[in-house]
Amino acid sequence: RVVKSGIYERSSSFNLSYGENEDPETAAASSSMSIDKLLPALLECFGIILCGYIAGRANIITSTQAKGLGNFVSKFALPALLFKNMVLLDFGNVIWPFLWSILIAKVSVFCIVCVLTLIVASPESRYSKAGLFSIFATQSNDFALGYPIVEALYKSTYPEYLQYIYLVAPVSLMFLNPIGFGFCEVQKWKDQGNNQQSKLRVVGHVLLQVLKNPIVFMVVIGIIAHFVLHQTVPAFMAEFVDGLANSFGGAALFYLGLTMVGQLRKLTKSTVVTLILLLTAKLLLMPLICKDMVDLLDNSNTSALNHSSLSDYAFLYGVFPTAPSVAIYAVYYNAELEVVTSGMVISTFLSAPIMYVSAWLLTMHWMDPQLLMNSLQNVSFNISIVSLVALVWTIPVMFLSKKFKRLPHVFTVNLFLAQFLTCIGMILWYFVVKGDSFILQILTFSVLCTSLYSTYLWPAFATAILLFCGVKMPDTIDASYFYGEQQIICTTVVIALSIILGGGSLVCLSRGSWTQNDQNQEGNSSSDEDLLTEDEPESQTLFEPVPPSGERNRDVVCSVSVLLTSSGQCENRCESTDCLLVQVEELQQVADRQETRHLLICVLLTVSLLANLSSCLWLLFNRDPGRLYLELLFFCAVANYGQGLLSFALFGLDKHLILLPFKKRLISLWYGKKQEEPPQTDLPEDIRMTCTQFTRYHKQQCFHDIVKTRRCGKQTVVDCFLGCELVEWLQQVGLAQDRGEAVLYGARLQQGGVLQHIKDEHSFQDKPLYYRFMT
Repeated sequence: RVVKSGIYERSSSFNLSYGENEDPETAAASSSMSIDKLLPALLECFGIILCGYIAGRANIITSTQAKGLGNFVSKFALPALLFKNMVLLDFGNVIWPFLWSILIAKVSVFCIVCVLTLIVASPESRYSKAGLFSIFATQSNDFALGYPIVEALYKSTYPEYLQYIYLVAPVSLMFLNPIGFGFCEVQKWKDQGNNQQSKLRVVGHVLLQVLKNPIVFMVVIGIIAHFVLHQTVPAFMAEFVDGLANSFGGAALFYLGLTMVGQLRKLTKSTVVTLILLLTAKLLLMPLICKDMVDLLDNSNTSALNHSSLSDYAFLYGVFPTAPSVAIYAVYYNAELEVVTSGMVISTFLSAPIMYVSAWLLTMHWMDPQLLMNSLQNVSFNISIVSLVALVWTIPVMFLSKKFKRLPHVFTVNLFLAQFLTCIGMILWYFVVKGDSFILQILTFSVLCTSLYSTYLWPAFATAILLFCGVKMPDTIDASYFYGEQQIICTTVVIALSIILGGGSLVCLSRGSWTQNDQNQEGNSSSDEDLLTEDEPESQTLFEPVPPSGERNRDVVCSVSVLLTSSGQCENRCESTDCLLVQVEELQQVADRQETRHLLICVLLTVSLLANLSSCLWLLFNRDPGRLYLELLFFCAVANYGQGLLSFALFGLDKHLILLPFKKRLISLWYGKKQEEPPQTDLPEDIRMTCTQFTRYHKQQCFHDIVKTRRCGKQTVVDCFLGCELVEWLQQVGLAQDRGEAVLYGARLQQGGVLQHIKDEHSFQDKPLYYRFMT
């Protein structure tokens, strides 16, 4: 028997039994889930999804035809399925604390996402984002994807769990979604500027739209029929209802595959951060809150086995991916379609491995505690080595690019050094902990603990408290529990403070970002004309001093003076090593704060903080952590000691120091020194048509509106424009609906040879980079 007393004993031995007085063999037999049926169920679901995706990708079923299938699924098949199951529900076997737990979990996640979005999002679209993002994080694909998996896992052991799907779904459909729709209607009302319309009318319109929803309508009718018909579908309509209800499963999965076609193409850099936060709320925060709420509220359940099984079921329910209907809501309100559709695709495919690993852990009836701890140590050691190699590359890149002197890269370098010491500490701990030297263990623990805490907050003080006040736990090899309960409490405090600071940083970065964008948009119309002058003398200083903070890159760009003198025209790609316009671009690149990358690493570290906080709280408040705790524990190990991989991915491949020189060298080797550009091949039809249309109907006007003569050398000038200027012009004339479409349009023009970068080193970007039209 595993040891039952003490937090460290519970964590190190991983008590995975379901009850103290229950025989292990009986517990294993009674709690067994049908894991052998889970993989076929997953293959069935995702196989049908794949068929739908192939049909859509190959245009076997067009988007218009797909809408017809979607209408059948949402307005006929699903309402019939809900009606049937509402009538047949057995409320006598329902454990109501479970339903209240799921309700509280969904409301909590809904409120968290809604409040954070209202705080962070820009004022122009904050209400629609708050409504759609909150619905995205709480509405699960319960019927098409969730029900087959629950049926495969629990039909032979807990068949009553299947009906909870139909009881939980109305929480979103009838309670939370109307609130989200209300936010969207408020945004629509503000955009129209029709302030004469009363708020009461807006609320009435939302309620009317909810009641007209056939899904909500049939749930209400089904509950009424449940009591009127005494849990029996009349014989004359049973076959009809069964026919529609049985058609739902395959048709819904096939339609889900159809809706995935082309969605990831809409994902842009600006939506990545939002998407990560939403997926964290949906796939990490939701299942953890669901499980914790069941643990807290289900006190009336006398059977420890049933309580544990219900808690695990709540966790699995929380992992169900977002329903495709959220994309329909986004289309209806014409808001955040890129984020919602891309998130739906990614969450669907991420949920499959999470559910499978979770179910696999729940079916394991016995685990060797020592083997588990050794495996955890090996994972931490291996990921530390890989992360160390990544940091050995990333840290020199920061110094060679000279960005370490500027804000916020000064703090980023400190983060990288802390991550470097964390990897060193973990590698040393792997060898030192197996020895008998207590002094070496203390020194190594000090380095590891201080550096690991410093990756989130800079608290050497917390480590000192542990060293002076903590009591070392005997026979431990895990650095996370070297000082037992005191270390867990200290870690919880550090993580909580780090989350508060990280959240504040995210809010400030986001609000500062959209505020700066508004200022730039207001100044774009006049800044160039004010700062660019004509017929200046040759001795005129070319560049204005660059602001030390580097916050306003556009000021650097606009510091170039236009000289319409007798200088020659630079006709070809600029080959000069001292091109003045290229120098301006380099000044921008050095001054680039890389706000998106810093925002992204802040988000990812906050996600790992949430996982670590959940791990500490799980261990503190659960006498038996259970098997699912292992999944979280291994994830935390990878997140803590693999931070260097994130740093390398975001900052290790510097574009101007590494990628562009490497690309230029590769092209030179591939095509030869005399021909640095690949030969022009047959262009795709869409690119050729775009270039022909632009050249024939729009190029002359565009040249007149945005092209300016700028000096690029001592005796040469060039007719050029900025990439961001072309993006704005394409939107103004209606060739692009938004900046993302404008960038794609410009990229097609570049591929077709209509425009090029002045040194042909950059693809077309929505940035203050210099481009020219080709003759």
